[in-house]
Amino acid sequence: MQRWNNRVAVVTGASSGIGAACVKYLANNDRIHAIRCDVQKEEDVIAAFKEIEEKYGPVSVLVNNAGITRHSDLLKEGNTEDIRAVIETNVLGIVWCTREAFRSMKQSPNGDGHVFLINSVLGHQVLNFPLNIYAPSKYAVTALTEMYRQEFLNNETKIKITSISPGGVLTEFMSATEEEIAGMSFLASEDVADALIYCLQTPPNVQPLAKTHFPLLLPMQCAACSFNSPNSTAVAQSPSPVDKSNRRHMLHSSSSSFRIAYSQTHLGGSSWQ
Repeated sequence: MQRWNNRVAVVTGASSGIGAACVKYLANNDRIHAIRCDVQKEEDVIAAFKEIEEKYGPVSVLVNNAGITRHSDLLKEGNTEDIRAVIETNVLGIVWCTREAFRSMKQSPNGDGHVFLINSVLGHQVLNFPLNIYAPSKYAVTALTEMYRQEFLNNETKIKITSISPGGVLTEFMSATEEEIAGMSFLASEDVADALIYCLQTPPNVQPLAKTHFPLLLPMQCAACSFNSPNSTAVAQSPSPVDKSNRRHMLHSSSSSFRIAYSQTHLGGSSWQ
């Protein structure tokens, strides 16, 4: 992790849930900076990355976490706005942010970097939930992971790509009632952040392409049944020693050094991480 000292990281959807946990693990609070950005809007993303580079330098790590879902059927009339919002956030938001981060990463002295896509188990198996086009959007994230791996390789870069696909994650914005989730086991946002940190600390010659996490004791048909809201995009820089008491799944101790800046997106709705 020492090679990431004094580097810049960007985390989208960072105001709560998984994104907030990633920000907490990547940087000290005094080195976190907010930048307003709606990842659905290409012009917002371009402006945000320009501001990041001008203030903090080239981006080294990108965590594509922002995502939303809508609770309706694809066959329901009048659902165009819901479908468009999910695709523009969960798919195009990643495309815009990764493109801008890649351009920035190439400017770093080492020419390296790490891009994370916070995917979902629904990006690998479609479950019987009325989630509109959410699952197809996550399947797109799975495909994007391989596309980016190939493009990073074809461009002869040292940039890594990792997709993390958690199951049910207990967050502040879960829409299910206590009765509906009684008896189920869930991951915590920190569990996903732990997985991210573990992948980030792998040696330069190791490519951690995909990680899928199911909560213990959670039946397959119930995997991935929590929601949270993607209210931000984030950036990072500055040393933050790992608190091993908080790292239940870490295999190695390390220290990270990032400045985090995140931008409010105000996308509304709930998201499956």
